[in-house]
Amino acid sequence: MTYRTGQPEIHDTTRCLLGEGALWHPEREQLFWCDILSSRVLSRAGDELLSWNFESYVSTLAWVDRTHLLVATREDLTLLDIETDARETICPLEADMPDNRPNDGRADPAGGFWISTMGLDKSVGTGSLYRYHRGELRRLKGGMSIGNAICFSPDRDRAYFTDTPTQMIMTWRLGDDGWPEDKPETWLDLRGTPYFPDGAVCDSDGNLWSAQWGSGRVACYSPQAELLQTVELPASQTTCPALGGPDLSTLFVTSAMVGLPEPEVGLEDGHGMTFAVKTDARGQAEHRVIL
Repeated sequence: MTYRTGQPEIHDTTRCLLGEGALWHPEREQLFWCDILSSRVLSRAGDELLSWNFESYVSTLAWVDRTHLLVATREDLTLLDIETDARETICPLEADMPDNRPNDGRADPAGGFWISTMGLDKSVGTGSLYRYHRGELRRLKGGMSIGNAICFSPDRDRAYFTDTPTQMIMTWRLGDDGWPEDKPETWLDLRGTPYFPDGAVCDSDGNLWSAQWGSGRVACYSPQAELLQTVELPASQTTCPALGGPDLSTLFVTSAMVGLPEPEVGLEDGHGMTFAVKTDARGQAEHRVIL
């Protein structure tokens, strides 16, 4: 099965150093995302860019209710009131590891919030994968370098994630309470190709849409890990997709301009922008986090 896709449009012209954490808020019908390196949560209200500034890196988001987001910062999970800008620390997140920061994340069907961490210098094996659920933050896996692709199957029984340098997306069986069981298994092996999986999201048919760092594309794979199609974008460092819009059929994609050579940035002005692509796929409504 393949989907019809339109031409990429610019959702927001802000050139993020490292755009990440795309989240379509199902109650507000509004896209939120992060620019990790400028320590900002971003959104739009019509023609107006909205920005919530933090004192440390922010990378990934989940929604709690209509006015509150749970934000992964360099040292904690923070509850952000997007209307009053009030902040509340929910729990520490590697506060004792100042050389690490959060990277990818997504809420799971049981109301938990999965978050990956990584070294600021991309050091090997210093990152971890965590799950926050009803007041408990538990480390699920250590020894990771750049955790990404956190998303969940619509039947609620599978989580996906990757350690990007391995070029393998893993799957992990979930119990009724959302905690993983047994050991993760390799679901997609991209070794020997030029593709490095970054953020990902599952649609309502169970297909996985994978942003692929350095390739300027999002690739859609079936539940059996078969490549169905690709969506090409005018930014080489695609980072995180989300399916949103009124009918959850718009593919939003963040990107990054950090590390690109100046001539490349100058020749293509899409690097770092956030894009919207019309499709006839249908996403899942993003799950809410239960604090």
